[in-house]
Amino acid sequence: MNRRYLLNGLSLFFLVVISSCTSKPDEKSTVDTIIKEDNGLQISLAQWSLHKTFFGGPVEDWDRFGRLIKTYPDSLLQGEDPMNFPKMAADYGVNTIELVNVFYYGKANDKAYWEEFKNKCKDAGVSVGLIMCDRLGNLGDPDSLARAQAVKNHHIWVDIAEFLGASAIRVNAAGKGTEEEVAASAEAGLKSLANYASSKNINVIVENHGGYSSNGKWLAGVIDKVGLENVGTLPDFGNFCLKRGDGGCIREYDRYQGMAEIMPFAKGVSAKSHEFDLDGNEVHTDFTKMIEIVKQAGFSGYIGIEFEGNDLSEDEGIKATKALLEKVLESNS
Repeated sequence: MNRRYLLNGLSLFFLVVISSCTSKPDEKSTVDTIIKEDNGLQISLAQWSLHKTFFGGPVEDWDRFGRLIKTYPDSLLQGEDPMNFPKMAADYGVNTIELVNVFYYGKANDKAYWEEFKNKCKDAGVSVGLIMCDRLGNLGDPDSLARAQAVKNHHIWVDIAEFLGASAIRVNAAGKGTEEEVAASAEAGLKSLANYASSKNINVIVENHGGYSSNGKWLAGVIDKVGLENVGTLPDFGNFCLKRGDGGCIREYDRYQGMAEIMPFAKGVSAKSHEFDLDGNEVHTDFTKMIEIVKQAGFSGYIGIEFEGNDLSEDEGIKATKALLEKVLESNS
């Protein structure tokens, strides 16, 4: 047993405080939020839960999306202004938000925009926990020059995270090649990015987000080899699809095993939801079992609502996910 796993075993007996975001004393939220004093688990809201609201509808053509995000990113925003996200989250009774960079792709270097956004957060009594980063290149690219460019592309989001008072950016450990090749490349990319992020006091956390990263054992192995304190994971309840076909996922890693494997490195948790039964339980994921895994890992911090369903509206889905999390946390307190 390596040192990291041993420490996480001991954390079952000692409270380990791993917070995705902390508010400054003078910015204490007045919003009613769920705070569990006994286990330190709190609820945050991932911005992707409202992606249809901001895009003005579902994304039907991801190839077109990929082209526009690089050329005319603001043209993708046909709905609600992402500047309003802090107030929207506060209206759900949540005081910590998880941003997604694609909603702000065209504003990355706009300092005035981020100053206004920070003021919006303060006015709403909301703090930024982390920024989810996509479409910036592969940190596991086998080409060293392409990987170095991907690392550099993430720097601006590290800077924004620092400015907003966030604790982390979420990245992807993607690349082409064999499991071993991508693991080695991802290790190099993460180490390089983490060195820059550490100078800003920012964590770099990897989500199980498709490809090899949805294999819990693989991702845990990569993070363990990186071996840096500011590199960890963002375990997602539902992102364990290893291979997709025309009809959806055709091969999936066991989600409960995967969660148990990557939770020892967690600096945040994402509660993915899609559908609910008449009793308010998520159809695809046993939230009670997931929260037990989270607690057994000694985790204390934020569990982010991330609704991606189609049967309910985004508003209804967020409320249903929040209600389920509250119920499970209450019953497990």
